[in-house]
Amino acid sequence: MKLLINEASHEFDADPEMPLLWVLRDLLGLTGTKFGCGAAQCGACTVHVDGVAVRACITTASSVEGQAITTIEGLNGKAAEAVQEAWMRLDVPQCGYCQSGQIMSAVALLTENATPGDADIDAAMDGNLCRCNTYHRIRAGIHEAVRIMER
Repeated sequence: MKLLINEASHEFDADPEMPLLWVLRDLLGLTGTKFGCGAAQCGACTVHVDGVAVRACITTASSVEGQAITTIEGLNGKAAEAVQEAWMRLDVPQCGYCQSGQIMSAVALLTENATPGDADIDAAMDGNLCRCNTYHRIRAGIHEAVRIMER
């Protein structure tokens, strides 16, 4: 199987039905994408496939062959830099476990909608759970990222 991950081509021998999450973590050593629930309910495993936020725990490796996969390790661009700066500026994470998924979803939102309102943010971030309950800081971080991108 051959996958394009973080702009690099990776060839490996694996079950085509293996979840993308395990390909990333176990076969390629990209451990920034986290395992949370294994049922696409928590968002910890969020990656981008052709720019769209998807849950790697239920996405099979074979289903994304020929598509551009981006993990937290390969995230770049204006929205990514703004989100990362906002997260640091506002101390968004508490324990940090869910944050790679939160960041991936926030960047996907801002790439599609550079000026989201609270309802847009809530809809885009729905399904990204934070056991530390930092949702108000996550929303504030997204608003701060918008301001950073407008500079």
